[in-house]
Amino acid sequence: WEYGEEKASRRIAKAIVKARSETTISSTSQLAAIIHSVMPAKRYGQIDPATRSFQALRIYVNRELDELKSGLAASEAMLKPGGILAVVSFHSLEDRIVKRFLASRSQIASQPSRHRPPSNGPAPTFELLTRKALQAGDREREDNSRARSAKLRVAMRTDAPYPGQENALCA
Repeated sequence: WEYGEEKASRRIAKAIVKARSETTISSTSQLAAIIHSVMPAKRYGQIDPATRSFQALRIYVNRELDELKSGLAASEAMLKPGGILAVVSFHSLEDRIVKRFLASRSQIASQPSRHRPPSNGPAPTFELLTRKALQAGDREREDNSRARSAKLRVAMRTDAPYPGQENALCA
């Protein structure tokens, strides 16, 4: 549910628990068959019903979302003013993390309302170079089918200190 955004996650989990009580699951094809058994048949053009479940397992095992958060924070600390941060995400969980990070570190976070006077919060550490995520065009998707879900977000590092930099300089 959390890492695969799978609507049928509880049904799939129950089927996996039941299958494990009967025998050991020892292959990915065996796991895929269990998932297929509780999902409606795949329609033309639809992704395989097991894709989200395998995505969730991969994200959990590799700690991919934690690694992404760490990488974004490290980029903020390592980039010099004028440095460009370009992040390609391949699913909504990753893109949501990148979008929220950049929003919280850019002028968007400093101006929560265009009707309210600007707040005196910390100076933005990034300037968004793309307001929305860039996506592959039709031609690129034809040439590279994996580009269909890719989203690119780009920001430039400002000269504002990153959160915690003041404490790091004093230590």
